[in-house]
Amino acid sequence: MANSKTKSEKVVLAYSGGLDTSVILPWLKETYGYEVICFAAELGQGDELAGIKKKALRCGAAKCIVKDLRKEFVEDYIWPMLKSGAVYENNYLLGTSIARPLIAKYQVEIAKQEGATAVAHGATGKGNDQVRFELTYMALGPDLKIVAPWKDDNFKLTSREAAVDYAKKHKIPIEQTKKKIYSRDRNLWHISHEGADLEDPANEPKDSLFVISKPVSKTPNKPDYVEIGFKEGIPIKLNGKSISGVKMIEELNRLGGKHGVGQSDLVENRLVGMKSRGVYETPGGTILKTAHDSLETITLDRETMHYKQQVALKYAELVYYGMWFCQLRQALDAFVDITQRNVTGSVKLKLFKGRCSLAGVKSPNSLYKNDLACFTMGEEYNPKDATGFIRLFGLPMKVAASVNKDKSEK
Repeated sequence: MANSKTKSEKVVLAYSGGLDTSVILPWLKETYGYEVICFAAELGQGDELAGIKKKALRCGAAKCIVKDLRKEFVEDYIWPMLKSGAVYENNYLLGTSIARPLIAKYQVEIAKQEGATAVAHGATGKGNDQVRFELTYMALGPDLKIVAPWKDDNFKLTSREAAVDYAKKHKIPIEQTKKKIYSRDRNLWHISHEGADLEDPANEPKDSLFVISKPVSKTPNKPDYVEIGFKEGIPIKLNGKSISGVKMIEELNRLGGKHGVGQSDLVENRLVGMKSRGVYETPGGTILKTAHDSLETITLDRETMHYKQQVALKYAELVYYGMWFCQLRQALDAFVDITQRNVTGSVKLKLFKGRCSLAGVKSPNSLYKNDLACFTMGEEYNPKDATGFIRLFGLPMKVAASVNKDKSEK
């Protein structure tokens, strides 16, 4: 954590313009005399970055650097994660988790370019993001100091309400109020909602909570169909037309959001040891995950599919824990890439009343053979072969049953 600093020292702050980083920016200056360089990443958060440079400079930043990272975010982070099948605790598609290493990576690069000695973030001391940011700093910029105000004894803003009061006192423009105080994180892949009434799992999410998708009760009574084409596990076509990854996700967010697809209410186990409740909207991501999984059902053999399911669990943990820049993740990517060689084809999906359901899948590499799968016996499958197979496969169970029977008769 930061101690007393000289005014000549520079720090690169991961800046979103939200409540936390809006108050941290002036706090870093007045408490430690840092020259603060703000970094904001364009990851598809809508109009949230509008006027962000002006706001940062108004709040005391020496410089504000904004980079459009959407293409890199999709191609180098989201697509590898999609191919892996990673989902945390069956329900969380890792929208916030996958973005943090990319933001932190550029903080480190900018720190080196600008001659900064430190990097800073606004993640709280109770959350997962502090780990994700700091592990990336450690992996890519081990010589940089890490400034985390929420864990600093001099940082007295121990709640979002206190942060709102600080912002008003220092005339910092913020959107949050004590009545509208959800903590949200948005990018191309999702938007998350935490805090306020959501902190009690007994409270149902309000319809007014949702931002990029409609409440299911307000969705159309007629479904939409969408077809996604894949090449080696990567989605490249939408309804038969080639499309960039960024545009693909944007369009699927629009279509999925229209039908309330991808809304998830989850009490999850945080890395730091506690449970937390979050509500997530991931319309495009849910559609792509469903499509990719469906295509794998006909293109992966049994043993590869079953082992890949185990890998997906570990991959999800690595992403959730912020361990993107570790050797194990790179090694798992090598395994996943091999499994995706035949994951080419198209998937048709039905979007209706909050559901994304399979409406058809086909692939030139399909392992599904009609003559084998149908009930009619053919030359390729002799049912008599099953007799010996079952006898050998069940032999250990038969032996165990015999031994247990002898024991019970004594």
